[in-house]
Amino acid sequence: MEPQSAVSSDPSPMAQSLENFHQWLQVERGYSKNTVESYGRDLTEFTGFAKILDPVAIDTQIVRSYVYSLAAKNKSSSVARKLSALRTFFNFLLKRKLIEKNPVAAISMPKLDRYMPVFLTVDEMFALLEAPGEQDTFAPRDRAILEFLYSTGVRVAELVGLTMNDLDFDTEIVKVHGKGNKERIVPIGKPALEALRMSLPLRDRLIAACLQRGNQPDRNGLFLNSRGQRLTVRSVERLVSNYALRAGIITRVTPHALRHSFATHLLEMGADLRSVQELLGHASLSTTQKYTHLNMDYLTEVYDRAHPMARKKS
Repeated sequence: MEPQSAVSSDPSPMAQSLENFHQWLQVERGYSKNTVESYGRDLTEFTGFAKILDPVAIDTQIVRSYVYSLAAKNKSSSVARKLSALRTFFNFLLKRKLIEKNPVAAISMPKLDRYMPVFLTVDEMFALLEAPGEQDTFAPRDRAILEFLYSTGVRVAELVGLTMNDLDFDTEIVKVHGKGNKERIVPIGKPALEALRMSLPLRDRLIAACLQRGNQPDRNGLFLNSRGQRLTVRSVERLVSNYALRAGIITRVTPHALRHSFATHLLEMGADLRSVQELLGHASLSTTQKYTHLNMDYLTEVYDRAHPMARKKS
């Protein structure tokens, strides 16, 4: 069963503090619904562990015991995320002078496991893009989704949130609504634009069929399902995985793997890290640096071609 929201009718100081924190995340920080819900789940888990109704009574030892309990059954990345949620919450209370000291301040983040993003080779990527065929009812839409993910590197949540108004076919750009409601402009490649154009008649038919059934379609959504409503994140994940299997790709492929492939292939072709950071919508360059895992054959080739002391004598 999914944890209950941290916001409740409980009049305790902890419940009130959590409610105020949620409002702050939404209104002042502009965080997305998914992010706020993630914070809520993590904080609900902590309050269930601590069983204390007033944030003032939370000390470092309680937090440390909680972290130890997490470490026994969670990956270090999950522990770090939950600890980050706690630190943000107590910093919020500290700035409002509701507590005198942040009990998380003295606790170090766990050492994160080395993470290498999954990405496809160029040949695998081309095979995936060709996977939708005439036998697929939604082939034009699905091909447009695959082309768009690879052409722009957008997150799957950003993809399903797109509207027709976000696209500009003339200037070949799309306005993407990223984390924290931050907008960025991303160019779209011509194959993706053409695939999008080819998918529009199907979109119109889905809207018409929805109206004929007496229902209201989502006229703004760019990618629609059979009921004339926007595709969900889960639906896109499922179709990407299914087409990858059809293309003979053994590795588990997710929409995020296409985002990784987008970044990796750009860097392999000589794009600079700052430009890739802007295209991906990363707030920090360090987040983008995980994509600099270019294979040694490629690096050796660049070195041999570019370094004066590496040139072979003829």
